[in-house]
Amino acid sequence: MGLMLASCQPRKPENEHTVNNDLQNIVNTDTLRIATMYGSTSYFLFRDEYMGFDYEMAEDLANYLHVNIDVTVARSEGELAELLQTNQVDLVAYNLIETKELKNQFNFVLPQSESHQVLVQNMGTSSISDVTELAGKSVYVTSNSIFQNRLQSLNDEIGGTIKIITVPDSVSDDDLINEVAEKKIGFTLAYYNVAMLHKSFQRTLDCHLSVGFDQRNGWLIRKSSRKLGKIIKKWEDLPDTHLTQERLFDKYWNKSPYVSLQKVKIPKGHISPYDHLFKKYASEINWDWRLLAALAFHESRFDTSQVSWAGAAGIMQLMPRTASNFGLDRRTVKNPEMNIEAGVEYIKSLNLAFRQIENKEERIKFILAAYNSGPAHILDAMALANKYGKNPHIWFNQVEYFLLKKSEPEFYNDPVVKYGYFRGNETVRYVKNTLDTYEKYIRRK
Repeated sequence: MGLMLASCQPRKPENEHTVNNDLQNIVNTDTLRIATMYGSTSYFLFRDEYMGFDYEMAEDLANYLHVNIDVTVARSEGELAELLQTNQVDLVAYNLIETKELKNQFNFVLPQSESHQVLVQNMGTSSISDVTELAGKSVYVTSNSIFQNRLQSLNDEIGGTIKIITVPDSVSDDDLINEVAEKKIGFTLAYYNVAMLHKSFQRTLDCHLSVGFDQRNGWLIRKSSRKLGKIIKKWEDLPDTHLTQERLFDKYWNKSPYVSLQKVKIPKGHISPYDHLFKKYASEINWDWRLLAALAFHESRFDTSQVSWAGAAGIMQLMPRTASNFGLDRRTVKNPEMNIEAGVEYIKSLNLAFRQIENKEERIKFILAAYNSGPAHILDAMALANKYGKNPHIWFNQVEYFLLKKSEPEFYNDPVVKYGYFRGNETVRYVKNTLDTYEKYIRRK
């Protein structure tokens, strides 16, 4: 399956004279061909957008090379290797563990955090605390995988009594972990970091029992692709690449939207499980219900159990004080209808705070920004816009610009600023992303 995407914000390589031989075809075709697999951190379709740590890092590399990206999705790790070996792709953008076989065939690039294999099971009286207790137990793994190899070694070590159940290699590690979480199967193996990602959403999972040592990992290129390897190393070492890698690691390994969606079952033809509630309460603020749904999506991914690091809770991510002001406590704040109703009441208060903005469409942008950051910093940005000759009632490129400037001393120390330093990047993205999601909802419905 191929997907051609144009790269944005291109960055040319610093030394273009190194782009020859194995890189010449990439340059001539204006295309970096990558292979990957579907997975919670690699590549997946999320709300009509392709996402994933490996995918976005590969996009960044394509931007650096100033070329487009073409994605081929493989069904197994074996197929990934075959696609690369037969020159059908230039790069495998998937987090593969270093094995002797792979190291003999390919070179590893873009190393990521080492990880080790663990047993994935459910907490409870039937959980095991030692690998010897796997005797007589059924453990499910994908066929011809590194997990099957490790399980076979364990089986040999304890006397050959583990029931190794193999499933087709089209079944992903994420699928098997979900099967354990849903108690359809008892045990599987996974890498610790992947297992812990799922555990952050499925609290009953037990991933503590190690069954292997830390192993290196990364992407693959052909051994003959020496020039490509050199330029990838230059790209890896750029400060901007390090920042991108850190941002994407947090996005996908700490709070993956893919895994969060597994908890939220959206009926066919619906935007969310709570369309009826968004329709019911959006009329109270004279909003299109799909805009309210877009806000909720970017707050919680429609997960009623979501609690942020700052204590914001529920679908609308209400802060404790705000929730309390609207009559909610620790128990009721996670009730979907009560949370949405309180969120709408809070939006009403923000609508009053920005009532001087006569244009309703513009006022909505300010309300969204204030919902994300609180109104104080938005009022500061409006004051700065007014002082510097911009329109304080227009968001994009006007007030938005000065919200970003509030992280600079010249601006946060300005006499018109009452609430000090603020990093506005997240809020600026939040407004744009929420409006973009709203537009997608309109097109879908």
